[in-house]
Amino acid sequence: MEALQTASDVLFVLLGAIMVLAMHAGFAFLEVGTVRRKNQVNALVKIMVDFSVSTIAYFFIGYSVAYGIGFLQGADVLIAKNGYELVKFFFLLTFAAAIPAIVSGGIAERAKFNPQLAATFLLVGFVYPFFEGIAWNHHFGIQDWLKASYGFEFHDFAGSVVVHAMGGWIALGAVILLGARHGRYGKDGRLHAHPPSNIPFLALGAWILTVGWFGFNVMSAQTLTGVTGLVALNSLMALVGGTIAALLMGKNDPGFVHNGPLAGLVAVCAGSDVMHPLGALVTGAVAGTLFVWAFTLTQNRWKIDDVLGVWPLHGLCGAWGGIAAGIFGAKALGGLGTVSLMSQLIGTGLGIAIALFGGFVVYGLLKKVVGIRMDVEDEYMGADLAIHKITATPNMGGGDE
Repeated sequence: MEALQTASDVLFVLLGAIMVLAMHAGFAFLEVGTVRRKNQVNALVKIMVDFSVSTIAYFFIGYSVAYGIGFLQGADVLIAKNGYELVKFFFLLTFAAAIPAIVSGGIAERAKFNPQLAATFLLVGFVYPFFEGIAWNHHFGIQDWLKASYGFEFHDFAGSVVVHAMGGWIALGAVILLGARHGRYGKDGRLHAHPPSNIPFLALGAWILTVGWFGFNVMSAQTLTGVTGLVALNSLMALVGGTIAALLMGKNDPGFVHNGPLAGLVAVCAGSDVMHPLGALVTGAVAGTLFVWAFTLTQNRWKIDDVLGVWPLHGLCGAWGGIAAGIFGAKALGGLGTVSLMSQLIGTGLGIAIALFGGFVVYGLLKKVVGIRMDVEDEYMGADLAIHKITATPNMGGGDE
């Protein structure tokens, strides 16, 4: 019976890993639909290669940093419990690889390709798993201290803070160090619009992410016996709340509408297992509103050229999600009551601090040593050309051109 249960858990987590892996196609098409046409190939290649580099970094370094578990044993050891630890690694890897996928959207259209791969390795190998170990593996006794002080540990069921806020706040440092795209702001400070190049691709990316998110959230239970329909319904309510709020706040703008469900889903990750569905609806609505407001503010007034708005979407909405878990997880608001608002505030603040520090250190060092911004000529011609340095379509058939 135990082996059967283990096999069921392996399949359960594997399906979750596959669903979250599919979300990376969503990241890719969301970026492809947003950036200018001359940079679309760059976006596709970058997401694919970033995932591969993330796998290497997390396999050899990051997973051990977070959980103290490596895979240097023989295959006869690795297949224990039907290889459950292996699919758990795969599942958590897809979370870790979301960090560079998030950052990619913020630094699009002007970041050098190879230095970004180096940043991916450092972020997934060291920065992300450092906080992952604190939040999800009780490193440094911080969770124990929070429980002793405030009754409950910092609670982040599916990564509002551990994944999304970390990715968003790391991206903020990278975007600031890179500076705005050439021509984005005039000498008088006026914003020059770069509208999405392909709304259908943008919408496709949003839909892929939205569907995959049910694997991201529900399968975070990591065992079949731990799964709960509450997480699924709360995810649904949050994405609906985010969509409607973004529609109203964004005045029917399709870019805002398709990011609305993502804002809601980012925010509900942390407390999806402890909130009442009405709390999830409000959490999503606040997130959708927050995204539209913050995206407009950063682009128009602060002159921060965050191409896909990943800091508002992941950084701010992720932080809101960590706090919302402490608010709507309370019994007084229909939640299960197994969370502490003070623990949520401290844990969220710690995640933001580590992400900001890590982002500025990694991208700051790379900027100083090798440079992180492509040449002006490459930027004007398009990041696609900065990858393969050609001006014509390659002859894939191998014959005469």
